[in-house]
Amino acid sequence: MVGLRMLATALFVAALAGCAGIPEGIEPVKGFELARFLGTWYEIARLDHPFERGLERVTAHYALRPDGTIEVVNRGFDPARGEWREARGRARFAGDPGVGALRVSFFGPFYGAYNVIALDREGYQYALVCGADRDFLWLLARTPDPEPEVVESLIATARGLGFATERLLFVRHGPGP
Repeated sequence: MVGLRMLATALFVAALAGCAGIPEGIEPVKGFELARFLGTWYEIARLDHPFERGLERVTAHYALRPDGTIEVVNRGFDPARGEWREARGRARFAGDPGVGALRVSFFGPFYGAYNVIALDREGYQYALVCGADRDFLWLLARTPDPEPEVVESLIATARGLGFATERLLFVRHGPGP
């Protein structure tokens, strides 16, 4: 079973490797400051996909590595199994480090798109991130319980950019192990 899951993950990541762009009509934020983006983010909502299916209390932690790349640690609790799952990877800028377009890899040389498309520039407290197409979207915040009006504003932004916001899955961040 573990071998099948690893194979499925490898195939999925390989498919993402060819998806290193950004959806048509969307641009990553300019004036992006990596130092302010580093640290822990809570996943507030996402468009569902297999590699996070069923996970609660999902966080992403970003840290600068000595080689200039970014360490990525995604973590979530699987209530069906009663255990935490973690994925470690690395990210690098797709081009200009002042633009929120990165490439992230959790499996060898295969990189997928990680585009910061909306950001609270004043405090770096909220962000919208998408992949290479409109099937991947994450609403992130520095706290697990952002103000409802902030969440609604991010959803409105995503809807305006053509994302299927009616399909957003809101992540539970409650007490537990």
